[in-house]
Amino acid sequence: MNNLTDRDFWQNYWKNYQYRKVPNKTFFETYLQKDLNGKGKSFIEIGGFPGTMSIYFHKKFGFNASLLDFYIDMDMVHRLEKTNDIAEGTINCIESDFFAFHPDKKYDFVFSLGFIEHFDDTKDVIKRHVDLLSTQGNLLIILPNFLGLNGWIQKNFDRKNFDAHNLNSMRINNLKTIMSDLNISETKIEYTSKPMVWLEPTAKNKFGRFFVKILSCVIKLFPIKSKFLSPYIVITIQQ
Repeated sequence: MNNLTDRDFWQNYWKNYQYRKVPNKTFFETYLQKDLNGKGKSFIEIGGFPGTMSIYFHKKFGFNASLLDFYIDMDMVHRLEKTNDIAEGTINCIESDFFAFHPDKKYDFVFSLGFIEHFDDTKDVIKRHVDLLSTQGNLLIILPNFLGLNGWIQKNFDRKNFDAHNLNSMRINNLKTIMSDLNISETKIEYTSKPMVWLEPTAKNKFGRFFVKILSCVIKLFPIKSKFLSPYIVITIQQ
């Protein structure tokens, strides 16, 4: 598997992490099943260290949440749990290479945000997500869209971050072909509607940060789903 990032990349990315309360509402909530109830059900977040979304799904929907990542700092996870008023150890942490992970069970909800685009073989990464699903399981994969305005921002103001992403994974037609090849019919693939642009915390360009802040405020006036403006792509399976 051709990984576009390594452990040092993520250690550097997370070293200045700010501990905050997990929001009660997220931009992707509209893509979740209505009346979602996770009590007594299993959830796994892939590549989601330090577990922000694991905590969100646990607190809001009651899932028994697991976090899988090849880089996990347990102290950071515990501090995040404490910040969000849940007991230490609530989030089950699995430090493992995703491509060497072979659990003895399936999960009722499989989730990843900003993960699949860091690998060259998008089909293989998606298939491994699907393989973790229980019979009636739900899947939610969210990846950034760098084929429009936000991609231009990343390329010009944070080239290192831009180069850590596989642009082919962001092509809607490619994703639809992959799901068809995997014989998955109950799926939706779409752009999100709330425009935004951003720079990662590791970006040092001060002018870029100022420019992005102003631009982000302006484009919110145009809530249009499109390749040019949409910041994310969402893949869902609700069985």
